[in-house]
Amino acid sequence: MTESPSRPSPGTGPPGADTAAAAAAADGALIAASLEEPECFAALFDRHAPAIHQYAARRLGRDAADDITAETFLTAFRIRTRYDSERAGVRPWLFGIAAKLIGRHRREEVRALRLLARSGHDPVAETWTGSADDRVVAQAASRPLARALARLTEGDRHALLLAAWADFTYQEIAEALDIPVGTVRSRLHRARRKMRTATGTHSPLNESFDPHAAEGDLA
Repeated sequence: MTESPSRPSPGTGPPGADTAAAAAAADGALIAASLEEPECFAALFDRHAPAIHQYAARRLGRDAADDITAETFLTAFRIRTRYDSERAGVRPWLFGIAAKLIGRHRREEVRALRLLARSGHDPVAETWTGSADDRVVAQAASRPLARALARLTEGDRHALLLAAWADFTYQEIAEALDIPVGTVRSRLHRARRKMRTATGTHSPLNESFDPHAAEGDLA
């Protein structure tokens, strides 16, 4: 793992950086408190379970997302003594656990993407609730996009979708997947190149990541 870059001074970093840092510190404090008072961990579930569930549902469908969300927090609770407070935050840690669990369903995910690419039928999108936003629906409805996603390696797909659907920075992706930031850059560059070739330069997945939020990692 590469070391996290120093955080910018107040008012000099990306918009919301101070708020995100404060939230990460609060989450870390909850984990520390849960070592003596396990019930404190419930607050982390309340804060982060909806985002984990939404991300898993976008990738595998609602039913699988229920199981993955529950297992993510059960695992996090069991290994909370190993949480490193120097990490970018609790959110990448939790999404990293979820990504490993999603990886166990790689065949199902690829099978659904290939079905969408062939027929336009999306068994994953059918399980979403009516509140799924139009941006995600538009992405999943693209047959060329589904074909391109299915052809990505698992690692490239994880990196791309964490950036596009979880709005992660390069550093957060590195933390979540336990890889160097340089590897994140390589994976995203390779994945986006393949997506552009398959879907054109205006694919939502090629445009949804804001590089300035990487806190200096792009230099």
